[in-house]
Amino acid sequence: MTVTRHTTAALALGDDALVLSHRLGEWAGHAPVLEEEVALANIALDLLGQARVLLSMAGDEDQLAYLREERAFRNLQLVEQPNGDFAHTIARQLCFSTYQRLLYTRLAATESEFTGLAAKAVKEVAYHQDHAEQWTLRLGDGTDDSHERMQQACQALWRFTGEMFQPVEGLDIDWPGMSAAWLDSIGDVLRRATLDMPEGPRSGAWAAGAGRQGLHTEPFGRMLAEMQHLHRSHPGASW
Repeated sequence: MTVTRHTTAALALGDDALVLSHRLGEWAGHAPVLEEEVALANIALDLLGQARVLLSMAGDEDQLAYLREERAFRNLQLVEQPNGDFAHTIARQLCFSTYQRLLYTRLAATESEFTGLAAKAVKEVAYHQDHAEQWTLRLGDGTDDSHERMQQACQALWRFTGEMFQPVEGLDIDWPGMSAAWLDSIGDVLRRATLDMPEGPRSGAWAAGAGRQGLHTEPFGRMLAEMQHLHRSHPGASW
């Protein structure tokens, strides 16, 4: 595969969507209520659809999803974090869907290879963000236990959020401006949910992780082995 600015960006965004789709799919049969079983599955399918388009822009989507080694993936470390309890899943979704909506809104307004995808995906992501916001409000301003769990989830995941605003080659975005808009949006939701903003400079310089460079956290290796197991066990198989 010839790596260009175009393929670098497509891999980064495609891997984000693919990995988070798999994580959300892990809730199948385990969601707290049936309605959430359906909602999380639909969000996972939306992300999988985005991943297929993006990975196809970089090469063969199946090979990229199932035959790459861990170090070849370029997803954010945020999206590979384990589901944890429901509050952790919602906090992760709130952080990422807010970022994704801001990013796709900007890409939809540009003339690039990603304009068409972004214009369609931003409508899906608006629902993802609203779903996460509503649950953040319910959990944060709910019982003492739900409030504490939501606060702990935000604090645990916060250190991974700065990586979202590290420039991606092939995407001409005002990253500092998007970081500021993200912090304003997240801050507003957390205030309404009676949650404290986790500690960290508002400059966005609190980044931890280098998923864009192929360095991943320990849980990612186990998740990838599970995701790729069937394909690697039956090479060349077809329906």
